[in-house]
Amino acid sequence: MNQLYPYVIVEDVQGALNFYTEVFGGTTKILNAQEGRVLHAELFLANGGTLHFSATFGHHITVGDSTRVMVQFTQEEEIRSIYEALAKEGKTVVELQDTFFGALHGQIQDKYNIHWVLNFFKKQG
Repeated sequence: MNQLYPYVIVEDVQGALNFYTEVFGGTTKILNAQEGRVLHAELFLANGGTLHFSATFGHHITVGDSTRVMVQFTQEEEIRSIYEALAKEGKTVVELQDTFFGALHGQIQDKYNIHWVLNFFKKQG
């Protein structure tokens, strides 16, 4: 199968790119800009994942609740730090908590209305 990538459509691509780079780290690439405004960009994460960004190009974007971006973490400290960073100016949907399915799990709708599902599966004894 080919690779799947989250494609984030926002009015302020540069602002979103700066925010997610601060949250996740990684390197960025501006694909195109016009009149000082970033239209398309990519954020390459250290783990090999990529987030793609696009401007709205004047189209109205309806915030829906049927799509989530899920992140599986390998370190507990990392999920806690990312959860806190996304929660700033965002809305907690599910508090970060231990779950019956063996994961530290939380959900955040961030300031760009992107809904994040975060999991860290603890080692089973």
